[in-house]
Amino acid sequence: NTIAQSILDRAPLPILHSIHQMDLVPSNLTLSAADVRLATAIAKETRLKKALAPVEQNYDFVLIDCPPTLGVLSILSLVASTHILIPMQTQYKSFVGLDLLLGTINELQQEGVASDLKVAGVIPNLHDRTAQGKEILQAVTEQFSGVAPVFLPIPRAVAFADASMQHLPLGLYDPKHPALAVLTAVTQSLESL
Repeated sequence: NTIAQSILDRAPLPILHSIHQMDLVPSNLTLSAADVRLATAIAKETRLKKALAPVEQNYDFVLIDCPPTLGVLSILSLVASTHILIPMQTQYKSFVGLDLLLGTINELQQEGVASDLKVAGVIPNLHDRTAQGKEILQAVTEQFSGVAPVFLPIPRAVAFADASMQHLPLGLYDPKHPALAVLTAVTQSLESL
């Protein structure tokens, strides 16, 4: 079982316990078909929020990894969340996508389905030190000035893909990787919310 059955069929969350000291609700390709089934579902926006409700008091944090789109699954995730942490590449199209995401958040807040949703910060990732990368990083920093933190950029690094291939978090795969300092700062910021 995966999160798909919880969202589509209202099955209890299939929680896998103690994976790298965390619990995990798995997903797979069946979730990609959820968009089609959810298109005609009643109260689809609240399906994930309702699936999480019975267990959320058991956790300090529930992290929801969303697809990089503004489809139905991302909307469900935004409605179920109190805060959004936005990873974005320091590239032009990601910057435009960030503006679309902020517009969607604003619309959800105005409609009252995610009225308490707050931006916890932006994590510039896959950052390279090109002129475009620097320009986009500066633009994001200016856009969020006084709204939410923009964390230090995480540089493009093959270690992330290598860790993923080994089925390990980066902190276990390469405990001395420089990106871990940025990720630690993000964690500390979330803990203070």
